[in-house]
This record gives sequence, structure tokens and C-alpha cells, in this order.
Amino acid sequence: MGSLSIWHWLVVGVIVMLLFGKGRFSDMMGDVAKGLKSFKKGMAEEEDERPVTPPSRIDAKPAADPAFDRDGEKLREERP
Repeated sequence: MGSLSIWHWLVVGVIVMLLFGKGRFSDMMGDVAKGLKSFKKGMAEEEDERPVTPPSRIDAKPAADPAFDRDGEKLREERP
């Protein structure tokens, strides 16, 4: 129960052979290979066209002093 008989596998095999025959399957694989080659070539050309620039430097703000508030007024007195 639940398994396929030999006749089911033969019908599936015939259908697969009709859809993906020797010529069609090899033609499809050739087209896929050509597509991959052109994709790799395009990626290589894109990298060559882009000028190499060094990363820009990001200047950070100095850290806030916890002894002062936003307006610059003192929040607490310094201990001696």
C-alpha cells in the first residue's frame, strides 16, 4: 500500500523521456552553462569599471560629560 508498481514507474519514465529527451536536456544544460559564463563575465567587468576609493573617515562627536546637562550647566559639584 502506498508504493508505486513497476507500471507506474514505466509511465513516469516515458513521460520524463518525452519531456526531457536526449536533445532537449543537453540543449537546456548548454543554455544554463552559457548563462553562467555570461553572468560571471558581467560581474568581472562590473568590478573592473568601478574605481577603487578608500573608505571615508567618519568623525565622531566627543562623548558627553555626565557632570553637565544639554545646555552646559553643571549638574553636580566636583569633589575635592
